Amino acid sequence: MRRKKRPRLTIEGYHTIGLNGKSIRFALKRSGIARNILFEIRPEDGLSIVVPRGYPVEKLPRIIEEKQKWILSRLSRYEEHLASQPYREKMNGDNIPFMGHNLKLCLTAANTENNIVTLQGQSLFVTFIEKESIDNLIKSWYRAQAVRYIGERVAELSARCDVSCKKVTIRNQRTRWGSCSQKGNLSLNWKLIIAPPDVIDYVILHELLHIKEMNHSKRFWKLVDKYCPSWRDHRKWLRKASIRLADELPF
Repeated sequence: MRRKKRPRLTIEGYHTIGLNGKSIRFALKRSGIARNILFEIRPEDGLSIVVPRGYPVEKLPRIIEEKQKWILSRLSRYEEHLASQPYREKMNGDNIPFMGHNLKLCLTAANTENNIVTLQGQSLFVTFIEKESIDNLIKSWYRAQAVRYIGERVAELSARCDVSCKKVTIRNQRTRWGSCSQKGNLSLNWKLIIAPPDVIDYVILHELLHIKEMNHSKRFWKLVDKYCPSWRDHRKWLRKASIRLADELPF
């Protein structure tokens, strides 16, 4: 006898609520098997609230208020944990993630007027002015690559799925890889540039398709499946990546 597939957990959206003077952002998730409301602190989402499918959202503010002490306490402990993680600035010979593989850092201090960062094969050569922050140089290079590459992919993928994207912004989002506004504007995380090209395409397609379906309904996921059949594998990659990003790219 074949076992029935358990319904997937779906993210309905992201919301913000004020607790004790602080603005708390959370991911609202729906589950086909949950019977009670579940509060979680997860690396990829921060605070997540899982509710049974069909649970009326208008009841959530009261429940959140009742759990206020627990939420603030757990978020504080989570932030302290991240802050306590040992980190050193990147050094010569270190590996850094880029487009699904690693680049070897080749650092050279020089008496030059300008910092120079160039990609040659599988090595990133950084010629820098002494006392310059290596991390800041790498971050600036990452962002420049993300702006160029992601911009090109948005143009190509929007044409492929026949949607019109009005504006693309590359940002340093803490808990999201991307988002789409009601006006059809996309915001994408520059750290996407660490992912393999297929994964980057999935995130872009995911947000572009929200222009057609501004939700996470079955119709939306059918569209995603049409243009990106391997989206489940790509989503798994992103979840694992978000856990290690705080160690590899804390800036």
